[in-house]
Amino acid sequence: MTLVIGGTGKTGRRILTRLRERGLPVRSASRSSEPPFDWDDQATWGPALRGVSSAYVSFYPDLAVPGAPEAIAALAGEALSAGVRRLVLLSGRGEEEAQRAEQALQASGVDWTIVRCSWFAQNFSEDYMLESVLAGEVALPAGDVPEPFVDVDDIADVAVAALTEDGHSGQLYELTGPRLLTFADAVEEIGRATGRDLQFIPVAIDDYEAELVEHGVPADVAGLLRYLFTEVLDGRNAMLADGVQRALGRAPRDFADYARDVAAAGVWNA
Repeated sequence: MTLVIGGTGKTGRRILTRLRERGLPVRSASRSSEPPFDWDDQATWGPALRGVSSAYVSFYPDLAVPGAPEAIAALAGEALSAGVRRLVLLSGRGEEEAQRAEQALQASGVDWTIVRCSWFAQNFSEDYMLESVLAGEVALPAGDVPEPFVDVDDIADVAVAALTEDGHSGQLYELTGPRLLTFADAVEEIGRATGRDLQFIPVAIDDYEAELVEHGVPADVAGLLRYLFTEVLDGRNAMLADGVQRALGRAPRDFADYARDVAAAGVWNA
């Protein structure tokens, strides 16, 4: 049995689908699953881990938040006690707290694989930026710093390989796309794929955060986005990595391919 913690998220949904397509026993874990799994209620962890041999771990809301390393260490301890042999952790590039969480997993004694990712391409089509793309104007506090956007399908493929194949234990895979793009470049790619005139508008971080709160985004989530845009996107991640090639033996998907497929599916139809 493989447990997918965060089975309703962008990566978790895809991992569940791939494992089920292989006919493998799998259990989705979230606050709405049965049994439920809640990061804020450690009493829910044991029932979710029961009978599990491997698990994919996506921490909510993000490994960058305070307390994440301690939660990962505690989960790894419970997993060992429950007989779980392998944990695959979703992590983020350039995040100090995330790296501390990685270290907690590495020190836990469980067989581990870390999937450390750049900014998801799917944030433009499955998250808070979708509404802006549909409206034709994407306003973000992102300047000219490029980012190697990674396709979530690549993340899912790497995670499934780590969960089901030998040779991935003790590996840290840093996943990026094959080229660097600014957010303005990414919006231009989406416009080209959809045949629409999309505009990228740079905004001040204070104005962006205030607008998020005004539209009902919880303050802690708005603060997390502020951290990501001001620190993680400061240029520290403006480089390519070879995690997809190392894990899968193939090149990562390009952002243009992602944009073409999403446009063909009609997700960005205004």
